[in-house]
Amino acid sequence: MKKLFAGLIAVMAAGSLAACGTSEETSGEGKEKIVMGTSADFPPFETHDNSGEIVGFDIDLAKYITKELGYELEIKDMNFDGLIGALQADTVDFVASGMSATDERKENVDFSVEYHRSGEMFITLPESEIESMDDLNGAKVGVQLGTIQDTAAKKLAETIDIEVKALDKLPALIQELKAKRIDVIYLDKTVAEGYIKEVGLKGFDDESSISPGMAIAFPKDSDKVEEFSEIIEKMKENGELEKLEEKWLKEE
Repeated sequence: MKKLFAGLIAVMAAGSLAACGTSEETSGEGKEKIVMGTSADFPPFETHDNSGEIVGFDIDLAKYITKELGYELEIKDMNFDGLIGALQADTVDFVASGMSATDERKENVDFSVEYHRSGEMFITLPESEIESMDDLNGAKVGVQLGTIQDTAAKKLAETIDIEVKALDKLPALIQELKAKRIDVIYLDKTVAEGYIKEVGLKGFDDESSISPGMAIAFPKDSDKVEEFSEIIEKMKENGELEKLEEKWLKEE
């Protein structure tokens, strides 16, 4: 897996890439411009590298799809909890940001076919005595605002004694954990495994997780859903999706 996690924390204040509009505009080369929204704090799916460029699995996926469809891709970086609103406001044409295609989100946006499924995981400091979900009682649980883990943690708080702290950015949660202001972070399993390896943490699975897979989100009734889904299905068949998984999601 790409070693992007420590670099992300170092550049968490990096500015976003500017976008001039949505796909109604045309580039100088005559290609239709298409604007993607993402939250570049979610390695290995999207993050800033040491030079400040946004890179990751979702970025390569979006570049491949838009190239196949003949679009010029432009990327807007924003907080995760603002991505659905950006679609609804037509400030972006689609979102690729490790977003799970939940029923709740489907009420507001449309999704492509799924392209990845991870599950969920809790991560904590190596010296922590929290080693399973049975140890969570009384814990302070950090989540990223607007994620499915945010929703799930709040539901969990109805059944056991936990305090949920939601922040905009994952690097801020890592800092909170290292400062011992929270006890665990609840997040996507693939991302969690990267932080465990690169930051020296430990973790355990949420074995009760039945979250849906990740998909690309679009405004309701977008005519781009079908064409994006067709390319993703072709990538599954021709091995291109597997290549991206090998590049970004597999251990080196």
